[in-house]
Amino acid sequence: MTLPKTMRAMEISQPGGPEVLRSADIPVPVPGHGQILIKVAYAGVNRPDALQRAGAYAPPPGASPLPGLEASGTIAAVGEGVTEWSAGDAVCALLPGGGYAEYVTTPAAHALPVPKGLDLRAAACLPETCFTVWSNVFMRGGLRAGERFLVHGGSSGIGTTAIQIANAIGARVFTTAGSAEKCAACMDLGAQRAINYRDEDFVEILRAEGGANLILDMVGGDYIARNIKALADEGRLVQIAFLSGPKVELNFAPIMMRRLTITGSTLRPQSDLAKARIADELRRNVWPLIEAGRVAPVIDSEFPLFDAAAAHARMESSGHIGKIVLRTV
Repeated sequence: MTLPKTMRAMEISQPGGPEVLRSADIPVPVPGHGQILIKVAYAGVNRPDALQRAGAYAPPPGASPLPGLEASGTIAAVGEGVTEWSAGDAVCALLPGGGYAEYVTTPAAHALPVPKGLDLRAAACLPETCFTVWSNVFMRGGLRAGERFLVHGGSSGIGTTAIQIANAIGARVFTTAGSAEKCAACMDLGAQRAINYRDEDFVEILRAEGGANLILDMVGGDYIARNIKALADEGRLVQIAFLSGPKVELNFAPIMMRRLTITGSTLRPQSDLAKARIADELRRNVWPLIEAGRVAPVIDSEFPLFDAAAAHARMESSGHIGKIVLRTV
């Protein structure tokens, strides 16, 4: 296969709103040792992309300056030392950046096969959410069957994924969302109770159930203290983002007296080895659930690559349910 020398991509012209995303012709990247080059079919759109666009989330050293943390497509070339993949293989992959383009490189160990029964459009919705949910809810949070699990933002890409996987392993799933439509979508995915945060108090509801054993939160702000109140004794709070801010005043006495655990992580800065380990766990534990039809990506909308600004505006409106994807094919 002869590769082109240049490709279309959407770059960030300067920090700002969705309108700063602009089309550009740039060189096709070359896969290094242990890397693969993917001819992108679809790229997922995620909140960190918007943070990077706004100048608030710099890519790690050596990563592409283009946004885009996940993609699906076919392998166009493999770098030295890659034995597990061949040109032509259909994959979806976690990316260090660069997904908003026709070609992207990523470590071979961060790619996964497209699950049986899914097309490339659906597969592009899997990596960022599945890596995040599995590593935080199960590897870090230790969720087990029978436990009460609360995930905030249940209609988001993270939320829809967390609800389905937690339900599949036998947890009792509670979630919050901001409208009746979003709450209904969460219930359809397997939530036992969907709480409209505009007119219900998740703290009261969870305390009446005995408290949450595990909470996955991306809101932060005043939710942090409320989450602690909503936890059962020896409960765990896993923080993965701060849409309402990271700084709060917190009373640690209840954490000590009730033996609570507060932890959290971000995915992008983790080592290549750590991400490879998550990929291995996904292949063993989550891909079979997807292929059995027990977990499926929820797709809100699709935009052509050159209309990435509209995709970002859709995401930042918070009107979406599930994932937003960009199409390059």
